[in-house]
Amino acid sequence: MTACLDTPQGRRLAYDRLAGTGPGVVFLGGYRSDMEGTKALHLEAWARARGRAFLRFDYSGHGASSGAFEDGCIGDWAEDAAAAILALTDGPQVLVGSSMGGWIACLFARAHPDRVAALVGIAAAPDFTEDSFWKGFSDAERARLMTDGRIAQPSDYGEPYIVTRRLIEDGRENLVLRAPLPMPWPVRLLQGTEDEAVARSVALALLDHIDGADVRLTLVKGADHRFSSSDCLALLDATLDGIDGTA
Repeated sequence: MTACLDTPQGRRLAYDRLAGTGPGVVFLGGYRSDMEGTKALHLEAWARARGRAFLRFDYSGHGASSGAFEDGCIGDWAEDAAAAILALTDGPQVLVGSSMGGWIACLFARAHPDRVAALVGIAAAPDFTEDSFWKGFSDAERARLMTDGRIAQPSDYGEPYIVTRRLIEDGRENLVLRAPLPMPWPVRLLQGTEDEAVARSVALALLDHIDGADVRLTLVKGADHRFSSSDCLALLDATLDGIDGTA
């Protein structure tokens, strides 16, 4: 049953969790996604079948949580994730971050390494506000963003979305590929070769950048950004089952 958590920043987050054994699994969703998506619900079923603790939640401005999406930024959503994980879980967790959730997972891991047992990235998109959004804007779009505070961008998932100046500027304060990123725990990165939102070069850059002894990248030929086909979900199950100390 969905419940709500009031964060120290005054935001109200909707969440669902399962009681179970540890290390628990936490799903961190993507940009404009919510906790009712295919991967989130699939992971909940995975956890229930194994008696494992599990948490999924909506960032502020997403899904059933408070706030407007356009008002949010990476720093806000990282605060939301930290508030949820620290308040609603016990001990080290396996973080499963999808797209933007992979960036959020990296930020949490950097800030709270003692609360991480392993990290799984699904089409992880670290630093995308700078390396994808800002880098991809024309000079005219950049000028309009700085002057007007926002610009509209087309989306493959429905209505155009708004990119705000705050999102870009805050993103620069939360980049993870420009500073050391130690991860002394198992890291598994899953990436589709037909992902049009996150290029495989991003997965390779993250693989190269993470400082850890057990970091692996799996490329799935033909898989897209959703990474929600039956084969992709089976690979996600096998990945979680295979992480040392969590099976």
